[in-house]
Amino acid sequence: MDTDALKRTWSLAETLGDEVPLFFYSHLFYTHPELRAMFPVSMATQRDRLVGALGRIVSNVDRLDDVTAFIQQLGRDHRRFQVVAEHYDAVGLSLLTTLKHFLGDQWTPELAADWAAAYGVIATVMVQAAEESEQTSPAAWEGHVIAVERRNMELAVVQVRPEPEMSFEPGQSVAVETSYAPRLWRYLSIANAPRDDGTLEFHVQLVPGGQVSSAIVRKLKVGDVLRLGAPVGNELTLGTDEHARDLLMVAGGTGFAPLRAHLERIDLAWQRTGEAPRVHLFHGARVPWNLYEHRLLQSLAGRPWFSYTPVVSDDPSYPGRKGLVGDAAVAEGLRPDAVAMVCGSPAMVKHTLARLRDAGVASDDLRFEQFATLEDESLEGRNGIRDGQPAGQPAERMGSAR
Repeated sequence: MDTDALKRTWSLAETLGDEVPLFFYSHLFYTHPELRAMFPVSMATQRDRLVGALGRIVSNVDRLDDVTAFIQQLGRDHRRFQVVAEHYDAVGLSLLTTLKHFLGDQWTPELAADWAAAYGVIATVMVQAAEESEQTSPAAWEGHVIAVERRNMELAVVQVRPEPEMSFEPGQSVAVETSYAPRLWRYLSIANAPRDDGTLEFHVQLVPGGQVSSAIVRKLKVGDVLRLGAPVGNELTLGTDEHARDLLMVAGGTGFAPLRAHLERIDLAWQRTGEAPRVHLFHGARVPWNLYEHRLLQSLAGRPWFSYTPVVSDDPSYPGRKGLVGDAAVAEGLRPDAVAMVCGSPAMVKHTLARLRDAGVASDDLRFEQFATLEDESLEGRNGIRDGQPAGQPAERMGSAR
């Protein structure tokens, strides 16, 4: 398989802009009209995601060993769309037809065979992972809304009881669909550790123009039912051997959500055993009223293992720490051998990681979600990422990308 040719021809296809996804979707829906119902009514945000994701994955098939776990997760995650093996065939045929159309004379029999083989490998990995997950978990969960609390003008905290009960790790996220914005799925970080009652907590920030975040913050009410995908993501989880390590947490806005899940886990363990790692949390916001968990964190700061520093960037009258949260963390929060967990807007994450690396924090000790990769390589597209967000794209990955 000539992987260089795959990359070269995909790079050429990318230069053609909107023409490629428009042709792809036209072919897919014409040849398989039954698939149209799987996609949003408006294709404005979806338009280039599926074909772009497929092209990038397949053209980088030489990295398969590095991304197999991720591709398997995609296969499991796409069960919520009722995707079956036949659908992969339809998508693959439309992808190859699209490439043939635009590559013209460059679409040789050898290149066609390489693209078909590469797509077949990726699709097989995804299908096998989906088939295996069918033995242990549902395709999707019903999330019964049991509480909605509007914390400020732009943010709501939502409590949900999934049926059946969902197993997850602190730091993971789930895809969520609401009936107020059907067929639009967005990823929310779970803001709690596993609880005895099985409930989940989400922190949802209103995003200008974001249909899902607007629906949840402004319309969601007790008694509504959300659809939930399987828990995904390992970048902000901790291995068993890491639970005893000290933690530096740096959060921007509702990027605090997955870090809160770890704090809840640590506090429960401390109450049970009296032991906990040292944790210093820096929570940044533009204005003081966006420090939406300030009271909780002040109370938690009474624990011997926890320190809390709120940081405000845009209010010169603020009496506490002012400036960028990443600068504050480097100035007063570094501890030898601590694991640093960073979550927030793409700009905040990029700045904080650069500051931490410059301060000598080893790359192996940095935890952050690389959602540029997940965004680009997801079959249905994830509108909103934590790190590397494309310019002009609204971040609608709630409970994190702020």
